[in-house]
Amino acid sequence: MAKALVVGANGFIGSHLVDALAHAGHEVTAFDRFSSQRPTFLSSAPRILVGEFLSRADLEGAVQGQDIVFHFLSTTTPATAEADPTLDIRTNVAQTVELLEACASAGVRHVYFASTGGAIYGQQDKVEYAETDRALPISPYAIGKLTIEHYLSYFRAKHGLRSTVLRVSNPYGTRQRPNRKQGLIPIALRQIVLGRPVVQFGDGSMVRDYVYVEDLVRMIVSIVGRETQFDLYNLGSGKGYSVVEVFDSLRRVTGQDIEIDVRPVPPTFVDRVVLNTDRYRSEFGEAGLTTLDDGVRLTYEEIRSHPGA
Repeated sequence: MAKALVVGANGFIGSHLVDALAHAGHEVTAFDRFSSQRPTFLSSAPRILVGEFLSRADLEGAVQGQDIVFHFLSTTTPATAEADPTLDIRTNVAQTVELLEACASAGVRHVYFASTGGAIYGQQDKVEYAETDRALPISPYAIGKLTIEHYLSYFRAKHGLRSTVLRVSNPYGTRQRPNRKQGLIPIALRQIVLGRPVVQFGDGSMVRDYVYVEDLVRMIVSIVGRETQFDLYNLGSGKGYSVVEVFDSLRRVTGQDIEIDVRPVPPTFVDRVVLNTDRYRSEFGEAGLTTLDDGVRLTYEEIRSHPGA
């Protein structure tokens, strides 16, 4: 087992990852601002380290003595990065370079980076996207993620810092903050609970690959510490659902009709993104995925309990 630092440990994916790593027996340090003042992960095993991602000193202290580092923090969302592309460059990209410099200096063995599989391939009109397909992002958020991927390659070549890029599709599930304007399923469920209209961009034909968060972290943990064949993996369900199909699932689960607020499709949105996960499955086996309705149901139960969150 390894000493593992999770950067962004109190976030949506990060909190689930902390729980899964601790359950697997790793010695986990949870690094975050903890702005909510309490951990969102359930395990009591991790060491909590309150720190600021934008502070180089905090990052240098956090990585000391760590075997592996999980970079699962983003200072922007797709919407905020598009509103101010320089913010993503100044914070996400620049600070990740400082994190990687700190990891190289501290002798960290391996970095795992949560990239995006939902936007990085761009608009290429393919049925699905494999890791061998070109990355042609058109949104600032995805451009920043690809830039960080390239810096990981640089640090691997220059400093011998091993890394694995995880191109994650569209994760959803418990602990996702629906008021942060990221994630169709939790945002829509919160609107339904509050009796408000649900926004739909375009005619509802836009297709995405949705993966339940606990399935995702199980896939991630299965990779950790193993000699892998590749430095890049798509992680998703491998299935595509249109917005209309997602809304049908929400109706089945909630038993409620949905008032739709139709808006124009933003110019940086792509029509269809479904990830080919053959590389992961051929190396690590089938993940055993939660069905969309079951995942929506678990998410709905949490949001219904805390609709103002």
